[in-house]
Amino acid sequence: MGLLRGTLGIFKRGLGQTRRLLGGELINRLRGRVLDDELLEEIHDHLLRSDVGVKTAGEIITELGKGVASGSMSKGEDAVNFLKAQMTRRLEGVDTSVAMAADGPTVILVAGVNGVGKTTSIAKLAAAFAGDGKKVLLAAGDTFRAGAAEQLETWGSRLGIDVVRGKAGADPASVVYDAVDAADARDIDVLIVDTAGRMHTEKGLMRQLGKIHGVLAKKIEGAPHEVLLVLDATQGQNALVQARHFQEAINATGIVLSKLDGTARGGIVLAIRDELGIPVKFVGLGERPEDLAAFEPDLFIDAMFATED
Repeated sequence: MGLLRGTLGIFKRGLGQTRRLLGGELINRLRGRVLDDELLEEIHDHLLRSDVGVKTAGEIITELGKGVASGSMSKGEDAVNFLKAQMTRRLEGVDTSVAMAADGPTVILVAGVNGVGKTTSIAKLAAAFAGDGKKVLLAAGDTFRAGAAEQLETWGSRLGIDVVRGKAGADPASVVYDAVDAADARDIDVLIVDTAGRMHTEKGLMRQLGKIHGVLAKKIEGAPHEVLLVLDATQGQNALVQARHFQEAINATGIVLSKLDGTARGGIVLAIRDELGIPVKFVGLGERPEDLAAFEPDLFIDAMFATED
């Protein structure tokens, strides 16, 4: 895919708040101190403030405590490499590739609540596929929010990509049905389906999402080939709650972590991976169509602990 290549500098900028907590404040607190119960508690607090999550933070501190008890670690400075290794291990083997159909169009279903950057993320994905020479079609399956289809059409016009839409308030599943037929007729490589930005508590809309999933599965064997959930990196634990409820309605295959803009708390990647097993596949690093990068675990963790410039 025609993606921006992630670098340590890019991730450092996107993880500014996390870096200040871990690479700045925590590392300063560790210098010259003995790893005792008080310091372990401070480390635990910093992990929670970075949105690593209660479960993950607790497990990491337990393992750190074992290292202290065994005598393999005694200085505060020893904890930094241990924390990075623990986090990296949790993200090892993450598959950031996109599953492509062997025959016919590859269908990507995109979900997420309003305001998380879903439409912009769809535009970025479309631009990446188009940049790789793929024929892309967008389906405006969000028929509930006023202006949603128009917003998608604006992006499509900017990128030179067609959009299939219905009337406001139309059955989203029928729009998706028509989009699949259009994709077949036009020999499309990648069909990206937008869905209504719904709160995870809206049961009717969540059922509608399941209905769309079913239509795709009946129309194209193996579809949707990817189900991407867009989460706002600045929302912390609320993003984890959203992911948990969406996973009950659809089998998400990957996360697009949007708004990695300096205020994000990157530990949420670990919480989602540990508690739900969903890999982060892409990160949004800006508002331009090209501002999308494949998730790179090693660089991401290094950036979380990078010292202040």
